Amino acid sequence: MSHEHVSYLELLARGAGTEAYDRPVLLARASGAGPEVLAELEEAKQLALRVRAELEGRRRREAELSALFATAHDLAGLRDLDAVLRAIVQRARSLLGTEVAYLSLNDPTAGDTYMRVTEGSVSARFQQVRLGMGEGLGGLVAQTARPYVTDDYFEDPRFQHTRTIDAAVRDEGLVAILGVPLSLGSQVIGVLFAADRRARVFEREQVALLASFAAHAAVAIDTANLLAETRSALAELERANDIIREHSAVIERASEVHDRLSELVLHGGGVHDVADAVSEVLGGTVEFTETGAGAARRAGGHAVREGDDWVAAVSAGGETLGALVLHGQPELDPVDQRTLERAALVTSLLLLARRSAGEAEQRVRGELLDDLLDAPDRDRGLLRERAARLRTDSEAPHVVLAARIDRAAGDAADPDAGGRESADRQRLWSAASHLAATRHGLASARDGGTVLLLPLGPGEGAADLARQTARSLGGTLREPVTVGASAPVRTLLDRPDQVAVAYQEARRCLDALVLLHRSGQGAAAEDLGFLGLLLADGRDIDGFVGRTIGQVVAYDRRRGTELVRTLDAYFASGMSPARTKDELHVHVNTVAQRLERVGRLLGPDWQSPARALEIQLALRLHALSDAVTRT
Repeated sequence: MSHEHVSYLELLARGAGTEAYDRPVLLARASGAGPEVLAELEEAKQLALRVRAELEGRRRREAELSALFATAHDLAGLRDLDAVLRAIVQRARSLLGTEVAYLSLNDPTAGDTYMRVTEGSVSARFQQVRLGMGEGLGGLVAQTARPYVTDDYFEDPRFQHTRTIDAAVRDEGLVAILGVPLSLGSQVIGVLFAADRRARVFEREQVALLASFAAHAAVAIDTANLLAETRSALAELERANDIIREHSAVIERASEVHDRLSELVLHGGGVHDVADAVSEVLGGTVEFTETGAGAARRAGGHAVREGDDWVAAVSAGGETLGALVLHGQPELDPVDQRTLERAALVTSLLLLARRSAGEAEQRVRGELLDDLLDAPDRDRGLLRERAARLRTDSEAPHVVLAARIDRAAGDAADPDAGGRESADRQRLWSAASHLAATRHGLASARDGGTVLLLPLGPGEGAADLARQTARSLGGTLREPVTVGASAPVRTLLDRPDQVAVAYQEARRCLDALVLLHRSGQGAAAEDLGFLGLLLADGRDIDGFVGRTIGQVVAYDRRRGTELVRTLDAYFASGMSPARTKDELHVHVNTVAQRLERVGRLLGPDWQSPARALEIQLALRLHALSDAVTRT
């Protein structure tokens, strides 16, 4: 055997590409081989290429048989129809060497055809396209129950082109398309496609291979349908058996829940006790919610299904108080539905009883606060006794808070503004009353808003309580609530008239917040700088001075420095360091160093217009205080 023949055998052995078979001839020609040698090499090359083509064909047939065997194996263990169809389409695309493969199914109900599985597709429009029966290449395949192939889709007049199909095919960029029918008996249920984005010719063997995959796909769909019908029939038999078996159990549950609900009502049970009892009896989870009763309310007191849940409205006198929601029992017997409805009725009775008791307590709390505001000369012993019954500690320091919902000025032109304002006041009073009850304080509706009298907690200040109250009421009502606070009232009943004075201070603070565009916030006079000094009844000058320049005064006292004097001269000189150093007879660097120290003590914004105004006022009050002390 010649060396050249060995070369061709090596090329065959390693599966080289066809271009590699030209190399021995080229090398021989380059080395000056004669015509006989070149002819022999050419003959050997052609023989090697034929052997290579035969080997490639056998490998391809082996791959096709392997893929068909794997598909048959998938069908034998069919669990997930989508997974089987996806595997069929993937194998068809791989073996035919196409860029795209896809499978469409007919929808008899909608009267059209839809994409079930795609592989290699990049266009969302193509993947979601729905076609009318008989349209496009697929329509031709379905109509004739025979494979069809087109080398150039847009130039092929054999089938019906539509704007929808052409737009989807153009969006995907397809040119050559092969389609084979999915048949069950004589009925075509869909089409399996292989397609390329360039012109190509599909060989007869490729058409036959795709038809084999289509036959497997049709069997998979038929098997899945039979399995579904079998499961459905079995489920119907099981349901019928369950109905017979559970009928007596349903009657027993209804009797049991009736007895337990009656016992809860007699022994003063709560809403959650009812929910727990019904949960245990019905076997699901029942919860009470104050929202989500819309559909149940429209059903006129009957339990309705919402998704996998059952909902029964809790209502009384035309007012919806909430709903009982049963989770975990999507299929509910009619008797159990009546049980849930009966539980909702019992819940409404318990809620009405609790509301009546709560409203009575709120009225009592409001009346006591009204007396402290309007009739402070009432008998103090009687006031103390009433406060004790409400668990209000009259000896603890309290803060008076004025709260209001402030809407935009444009709302005044709204014809419904009056009704909404009244509803806002009622909602605010209700939320404030609940907050007062939880903190052992008092609340009353007054002056278009609400007034609260709340005790201070350990380490808590009036400003802290105002901010906390604004957040709490705003969170409950889901809209901004503005809260102004008074200075602390040390004891409520030694001087009951101070509660009314504190309320006026809280109202002024509330109005100031609105004027300062701070609606929705809470604050006391101490938060408002010199404006708070004007608003507060106590005129806490020392407190204002301490909050504003106290750190500078203390620094001077500890170090013997002249920062306060430097500040006075700085503002008197129009905030000019050069003129300040002349006033103080010191070097300008000394002035700069002192002002830098002031900035570290008071913060970097101490020269802003608002801070500078407060600092100058505090300096004047400090100077007056020193003068009074010296005299």
